[in-house]
Amino acid sequence: MKEFAAYLHTSGGSTIVAVDAVAVDGNFGLLEGRTMALVHPLVMASLFLYTLYAGYLGWQWRRARTIQTEINELKKQVQQVPVSPAGTPPPQPPQPSPVELQIQQLTEERKQLIKSQYRDKHYDAGSLLLGFGVFGSVFGAVNTWFRTGKLFPGPHLFAGAGITVLWAAAASLVPAMQKGNETARNLHIALNSLNVILFIWQIPTGIDILFRAVEFTNWP
Repeated sequence: MKEFAAYLHTSGGSTIVAVDAVAVDGNFGLLEGRTMALVHPLVMASLFLYTLYAGYLGWQWRRARTIQTEINELKKQVQQVPVSPAGTPPPQPPQPSPVELQIQQLTEERKQLIKSQYRDKHYDAGSLLLGFGVFGSVFGAVNTWFRTGKLFPGPHLFAGAGITVLWAAAASLVPAMQKGNETARNLHIALNSLNVILFIWQIPTGIDILFRAVEFTNWP
C-alpha cells in the first residue's frame, strides 16, 4: 500500500502524519481481476445490439402512427360511387380501384403494427437501455480505477460519456413525445442516431482496451 503525507494544521504549526492511501496491486481483490474487467465490454456489446433492436421497435411504432396519415391522403383520391337518378347505387358495385386496394393494404398493415404493441415494447426497451447503459458506463470507469488507480482521458472515455448523456437526453424527451410533440419525436430520433454513430466509432478503441485489460489482469 502506498503512503502519502497528510498535513494536520495545529496552532503550533504543521505536523506531518503518514497515512495509507488507496492504491491498486491486489488491494481490491476480485474488483481488480479479469472477471470484473470483462463486465464492462460484455455489457456494452450487448447494449449496442439492444440499441439497434430498440431503434427497430421505435421505427415500427413511428410507422404505425404515420401510416394513418397516408391512408387519409389516399382517401381523398377515391372517387365517389355513381348513383342512379333515383339515388340508389348500381346493382353491381364497381371493382376496387388501385387506390382503394392500397388503402385496404395499409389499413391491414396498421392493424398488425398496432397489434404488435411496438409502442410499449419500445418504451420498455428504452427504459432498460437507459438503466443498464448508465450502469455500464459508470462501472467501466470505476473498474478502470480499481485496476490502475487512475482514469485515462481519451476518445473512448469521452465518447462513452457522450453516449451516456445522449441516452439521458433522448429519454428526457419522452413526456413531450407522449403529448404529440413532433419536434421532440424528431429530436429523439436524431439523438439516438448520433448515439449509434458514437457507439460504432467507439468499438475499435474498446476492443483495444479489452485486449490490454486481458493482458494485464489475472483470473478471477
